[in-house]
Amino acid sequence: MAEIVQKDGSWTFDGEMLRIVPGAGKGVSPLRRLLGEVAVPLRALAGIAYERGRRSGRLRLRLREGADPLLQVAGGRLDPVSDPYRLTVDSDRSGVAEYLVERVRSTLLLEEVPASPVDRYLLPGPAVPLSVAAGDGCAGFDGERIRLEWSWKTEESKASGGPRTLRLAEVVAVQWRPSSGLDNGHLRFRTATGSGAQDVPPQHDPHTVELWGFRRDSAMALVGAAVTVRLPHPSAARPAAAPARPGAVPAHPGAAPDHPAPDRDLIASPAADRSLVRTPTAPGALAPAGTPVPVDGDPDVLLRRLRELGELRRQGLLTADEFATAKQAVLRRL
Repeated sequence: MAEIVQKDGSWTFDGEMLRIVPGAGKGVSPLRRLLGEVAVPLRALAGIAYERGRRSGRLRLRLREGADPLLQVAGGRLDPVSDPYRLTVDSDRSGVAEYLVERVRSTLLLEEVPASPVDRYLLPGPAVPLSVAAGDGCAGFDGERIRLEWSWKTEESKASGGPRTLRLAEVVAVQWRPSSGLDNGHLRFRTATGSGAQDVPPQHDPHTVELWGFRRDSAMALVGAAVTVRLPHPSAARPAAAPARPGAVPAHPGAAPDHPAPDRDLIASPAADRSLVRTPTAPGALAPAGTPVPVDGDPDVLLRRLRELGELRRQGLLTADEFATAKQAVLRRL
């Protein structure tokens, strides 16, 4: 097991799960405190990296696209302080952080976990019931219904209708945007009837909470994630189209066909910090388990890989054939 404990929280990896627990200090964001412990299964991981700094470093976890409803709602807009998949590491603990990174990467390679996008959520999302107050209102969700209540600062055009309740079955999409510059943010719920349309200003939309750039704004993304995980995944396979009726208008010739994306090389670490990659195989073929191919010719890196392989062999995690194949791959680079 590999573990690192810091002021901002702790990360623990047991070979099957990476558990992320937020710290209890005042500097921990409301989003991370409200989200609590996150258990990330190995199959949801795409990579991990440790970035050194002068006074402190930073651990960064990369999840497979579409695996986490929170990241799906945030769309890359979470600020670094609120991002649960980043951890600030004191400089004197950099060795522990690097060990954790190596353990995670080695396991990803041995288990042949792909880094490709997924078509279903692999994390359960925030626990419900959940309620967050920010901006001009309060959004709550109990797993079946969304309730929006307004504060005394809400525009009269929105507050005059009183609190709003939406059934989950009515919602077709969720949109969360943080404040940026002079533009306010929002949490918007779009329904099948067209309510929550993007052309309605957030301050007047009864299905939208307007956000004004305060510290709790990011926590509103948790309500959006709790709803999103219960909606159809955006990459899920669409049901087969019904046969066209006689006289029906054909599909627009410019419409994109529903073909899966072509296979890509499966990368075990972020592009900015690559040290191991998996080699693509022929269609239908399985790559030998635990066959790392270093892309860096640095002798220190290669020798470290040899030591890791020997340790895995002694622990019984690699067969003799797998060890020999992996060892030859490293030696050829050396």
